[in-house]
Amino acid sequence: MDSLPAYVYDLSVARDRAASLKAALPGVTVLYAVKANSHPAVVAALAGACDGLDVASEGELALAGDAATVVLSGPAKTSSFLTAGVAAGAMVNVESLTELHRLAALGLPASIALRVNRRSAVELGGSHRMTGVPTQFGIDESSLPEVVALARSVPGLDVVGWHLHAVSNNLDVQAHNDFLADAVEWGVAAARRFGVHLRMLNLGGGLGIDYTGPRVFDPARLCVPSVDGVEIVVEPGRWLMAPAGRYEVEVVDLKRSHGRWFALVRGGTHHFRLPAAWGYSHPFTVRAIDEWGSGWERPSVFGVEIDVAGELCTPRDILTRGQPVSSLRVGDVLVYENAGAYGWDISHHQFLRHPSPEFVILS
Repeated sequence: MDSLPAYVYDLSVARDRAASLKAALPGVTVLYAVKANSHPAVVAALAGACDGLDVASEGELALAGDAATVVLSGPAKTSSFLTAGVAAGAMVNVESLTELHRLAALGLPASIALRVNRRSAVELGGSHRMTGVPTQFGIDESSLPEVVALARSVPGLDVVGWHLHAVSNNLDVQAHNDFLADAVEWGVAAARRFGVHLRMLNLGGGLGIDYTGPRVFDPARLCVPSVDGVEIVVEPGRWLMAPAGRYEVEVVDLKRSHGRWFALVRGGTHHFRLPAAWGYSHPFTVRAIDEWGSGWERPSVFGVEIDVAGELCTPRDILTRGQPVSSLRVGDVLVYENAGAYGWDISHHQFLRHPSPEFVILS
């Protein structure tokens, strides 16, 4: 590839993963969570390969096109976002009493689910818990009587069920199955308790990717309980797109500092922030580039451990710590796999205003 740094997205991989997930979950509605990767080509491919889209902003909504199903998610929804979503026929996952008041004030008919932060939930081993602990997400379970009463009092608002997303990047399939069973049991009981005509249960996403080891979340082992007359929804993002993307960077310098070797690359956390944000070391492979057109001896290292740092003016611009390399030269390319989700989209693009990476789409 001549133009680096670059993201390479292989849409066939994303579509294949969507197909395998749908095959493992017959009868379950699978929505792609656009927040994982909002490149228009990715969104279009997964809108078709899945049953619809989960969007969390007006910008994401604008990418939805003619997706069969669109659901509005996320905290702090504005009246503008709600208006645009409802006008487009989207369902709304309501996050708070204030948001419900804001939605009711629009005077527009809408199907809604209430996102609930339950008092307790099955422990999951993911990176971020979003229910059963204090978070900004969802309606505290103790507030449900007031919220349900208001929702049912507003003409045109149809409470169809609950949104129970609980975790991010869980790798334990059995724990996830325990959560799914518990969430469905809670959802049915809560609908009975509050007199809600239950037609939909959104169980969220959270299917994990092991960035640094061999663990694989196998959807074929998932067991989603069914309930007569109730649509079960899941909304993965990371699991669908992470393996469908890679980030490629050129080594522009090699230097030794206080006993450690550093490879400096053209790129960094302003393009691929996930390793720094989560505090882990993302592994790479080396693609050797034999051409060397400069007039001085090519800097090279052999049999050392390498820290990979980007081009930003901060010591936190680190992608990898201490990875052994047998050989690495200035001008070689580092390839970061599993970079298709929460890579570019969560990064601080404007810090130092370096150019954006190229985006290469393989169909």
